[in-house]
Amino acid sequence: MAVLNITAEGVCTLPLANRKILIIVENLPVPFDRRVWQEARTLKDAGALVSVICPTGKGFEKRYEEIEGIHVYRHPLPLDASGFKGYVIEYSAALFWETVLAWKILFKHGFDTIHGCNPPDLIFLIAWQFKLLGRTFIFDHHDINPELYEAKYEKRGFLWQMMRALEWLTFKSARVVISTNESYREIAETRGGKRKDDIFVVRSGPDLSRFVAVAPSDRLRNGRKHVVGYVGVMGAQEGVDLLVESVRHIVHTLDRHDIQFVLVGGGPSVKSLVAEVERLGLNDYITFTGRVSDHELLEALSTSDVCVNPDRVNPMNDKSTMNKIIEYMALGKPIVQFDVTEGRRSAEHASLYAKANDPIDFAEKIIELLGNPQERARMGDFGRQRVATQLAWPYQIDNLIAAYQKAVSARSLTTRFRASFVTNRARSG
Repeated sequence: MAVLNITAEGVCTLPLANRKILIIVENLPVPFDRRVWQEARTLKDAGALVSVICPTGKGFEKRYEEIEGIHVYRHPLPLDASGFKGYVIEYSAALFWETVLAWKILFKHGFDTIHGCNPPDLIFLIAWQFKLLGRTFIFDHHDINPELYEAKYEKRGFLWQMMRALEWLTFKSARVVISTNESYREIAETRGGKRKDDIFVVRSGPDLSRFVAVAPSDRLRNGRKHVVGYVGVMGAQEGVDLLVESVRHIVHTLDRHDIQFVLVGGGPSVKSLVAEVERLGLNDYITFTGRVSDHELLEALSTSDVCVNPDRVNPMNDKSTMNKIIEYMALGKPIVQFDVTEGRRSAEHASLYAKANDPIDFAEKIIELLGNPQERARMGDFGRQRVATQLAWPYQIDNLIAAYQKAVSARSLTTRFRASFVTNRARSG
């Protein structure tokens, strides 16, 4: 994945040659976080020295390793937070380790830019320490945390106000903002007060050279004719409980016993979902795989006839682009989802759209697609072509590099001004 500039003389140059970048991400380990890993690889291929700070996780326990020339430093987190006290403990531990590792990386590898990926909106506290040394802060806006809080707890109040304040401070601290879609770009402008030319939309498109279909698995079918697949985190806002209600309607009301549902991923709601599935007598129809390797994820999606995104319709999900949608499309899978703005913008005709938060209509849409193989094929082809020609990772690279060039040019001007100021003061003294 070379990222080259060709000069008028035909000479190849790397647009970020001699730059040193530190990426900080807290909610997922790298390279498991595919967006962050694609950014890191692209920046490295553009000539930069790249280091990453992230948490440890299942299968990613090494505290340090060099992968494809990228320095990955991982730190432990004390728990999977739930509740105010849990988040305070988790975020405090993360900030401690991020601070320690950032200073270690500064002296060992160096960096001129900090690329902070939320959630949470606290990484500006790390960036502030190094802005005093002339380092630049780029904010990579993955989640809208005030809306996420409201979606989880169905209220606002003091903590919601605090999240709005932290979001504002993050935007104000950043020289450049990377937004994952147009809705997030608008938030950066309106709530963040950023100028249009300081915001760059970089979508989370898959790398089609790596994200490819594999042989389907008869084991995942569990002896049934059809497979419906889901990939993602399982928390309150993801609506997997609504999907379980849809399965209950399909199995117990419509008396359909030829469909296996394969749910890939982990999250804070998994235990309660498993208990609910058992209570409803759906154990044999729903497979929870937990977090799996990339190959196993591709195997699950490749086996699926239809893929689903049951995210609830709320302000958070309405404005957010879910990676799973683009990944489903990349593998040519027709989709059923609730009608949210960014979900429709991404999938267009590759998806059917159920009534807001209605598990019965969601179930009916699944049955409709499973009964129409020609429509499934048409929708799958549309989605695959849309990713291949518009949404895949190579189409995001220009904006990512442009964001860095804008930040670097601004830093260069600031550095020259500071040097000139010091020189002039010395002369006048």
